[in-house]
Amino acid sequence: MYTITVTHEFCAAHTLTIAGAREPLHGHNFVTKATIAGDTLDGDGLLCDFHTVHDVLVEICNPFTNQNFNEIAPFDTTNPSAELIARHIGEELAGRLDHALAPNARVHSVSITEAPGCVATYTRP
Repeated sequence: MYTITVTHEFCAAHTLTIAGAREPLHGHNFVTKATIAGDTLDGDGLLCDFHTVHDVLVEICNPFTNQNFNEIAPFDTTNPSAELIARHIGEELAGRLDHALAPNARVHSVSITEAPGCVATYTRP
């Protein structure tokens, strides 16, 4: 199995509800890592072009950049935890790339780092 990982960092704010208590609004430099996986390389010896994945990842993250997650769909109705942000980005990325990557590769996972040592990863089924 081959994997490539592409990273993009953006700033955003959120407030979480944890055990019924709402945290104060606060911001992070979110580091997003998208991993593409597959068993076969293309004729050029690539799983997929890094730039293609990065461009789509940036498109997905741009609406959240320098914004409050709680005010932007789907997080205006969903707790914007790092886990749910990772899932949202992973599913959006797959929806935009998996068809083009098939049959050799697919979006495997997305990780979100909120702060050093605090990482949430969504691995697609």
